[in-house]
Amino acid sequence: MQLNTTLYFKQGSSDKVYQAGLQPQGDGWIVTFAYGRRGSTLTTGIKTPLPLGFIEASQIFEKLLREKTAKGYVPGGNGVPLTQTQGAETDVHPQLLNAIPLEQLPVLLADEDFILQPKLDGRRLLIQKMDNEVTGINRRGLECGFPVPIRDAILTLSGNFLIDGEIVGDVFHVFDLLERDGDLRDQPYQRRHAELLDLLAFNLHKAIRLVPGFWGESEKCDAFSQLRRENAEGVVFKRSSAPYTQGRPASGGDQFKFKFVETASVVIHGLNSKRSAAIAVHHGSDLVGAGNVTIPPDQPIPEVGQVAEVRYLYAMPDSGALFQPVYLGTRDDIEPGECLRSQLKFKAAA
Repeated sequence: MQLNTTLYFKQGSSDKVYQAGLQPQGDGWIVTFAYGRRGSTLTTGIKTPLPLGFIEASQIFEKLLREKTAKGYVPGGNGVPLTQTQGAETDVHPQLLNAIPLEQLPVLLADEDFILQPKLDGRRLLIQKMDNEVTGINRRGLECGFPVPIRDAILTLSGNFLIDGEIVGDVFHVFDLLERDGDLRDQPYQRRHAELLDLLAFNLHKAIRLVPGFWGESEKCDAFSQLRRENAEGVVFKRSSAPYTQGRPASGGDQFKFKFVETASVVIHGLNSKRSAAIAVHHGSDLVGAGNVTIPPDQPIPEVGQVAEVRYLYAMPDSGALFQPVYLGTRDDIEPGECLRSQLKFKAAA
């Protein structure tokens, strides 16, 4: 078995290719690379002077790919390029939601002041447009890269603005408007939503989509049932009369989420053999184990200390291990300290 990946970078007159390989050699593994202009003879080399164990070599291989993708390289000859990732800190932070238990659902479904929206399984992103400059901002308030087609679509929208949403694949799903030629955060969500509808009224690009909203008890109940049948991730409730408040409230709030499936952010605590990783969460001042999760063949092996997202059925009350965890990938927009035991849903005692 061996792994080979080819990445491409195309911008202006620049058309480059970068190849990385993870190959067996003797009793170990080596990482190879090749680079140059597309169609020309490539410069080749070996990243590991001596063969290494599979896990150590895999980490070097994946680190190499991360470095190149951060510079704008993308997989596939026609892959979607990303805007440059800056990592600079901004003063913009998203509003984060608290989860609600099942028994609170009927209250919010009946409350006419709350709008219901689908909860998407993507990456949180805020996009700011100032004249012809477009900047992506992640949930940590850091500038970040995002697909170029989304940037191009944003540039077709008039005015200066700051919008909030989630990226799924190469599509930006927008659900809130924070600024539009002025600050709208203090305005009620109903007003911001109306402004957002106006901003996107003539949007003809497939790279931007408005997240639908459902109003009134009957409409919300029908949408809730439909989303559950479609195996959606969950729903979000937003108080239509509330302003936009950055950060997550200690409890309660004006926006809530309810998940149809359980997911958790965990810390990669160790690497096992056969593409398995030990995971852990913070509990007080301690980092406690939450079991192990298998890394799918199409996912890069994470590094120890990285944050990963997993889907699971429930956590075991005694051991805290996640039952039937499914690895979804790493998260660079969540700090390890945010991976708390309190986020887990535990199996009810018999």
